[in-house]
Amino acid sequence: MKRIAMLAASALLLGRGLVAQDTTKAAAPAAAPAAAPAAATPQVTIVEAVVARSVVDRQPQDTGAAFPADVAQLNCWTKLEGAGGSSIHHVWFHGDTQVGDVELQVGGSPWRTWSRKTVPADWTGAWHVEVRDAAGTVLKRIDFTVGQ
Repeated sequence: MKRIAMLAASALLLGRGLVAQDTTKAAAPAAAPAAAPAAATPQVTIVEAVVARSVVDRQPQDTGAAFPADVAQLNCWTKLEGAGGSSIHHVWFHGDTQVGDVELQVGGSPWRTWSRKTVPADWTGAWHVEVRDAAGTVLKRIDFTVGQ
């Protein structure tokens, strides 16, 4: 019965990726395994970021810092380097209230990408978009107004 219990315990340890150890011989303690190197986070550089009325042929059109109340929608366009294979976020704010968070995949370096936000006619005042890396670090903030 004792042997069955030891075999069951060994099976549990092996199932968890641990190795059984022979304790009948006096041996020097095994060295701890080396820690795996941390995965490097790509260094993202924002080359350019703007708010625009539209994007045509991957280029922003009618950029600015002030837009009329009837603009209906706006785009945040970003050109970046060094983030191939990761993602960024465009986080939209009306005043201090977050009203959107768009995750955008980055396929290479350099890379251009954009997000679109519907702007209701009565949402006038101060706005901003934060461009954030995958870890949530703010890389760029773009301030603009609507209807003022």
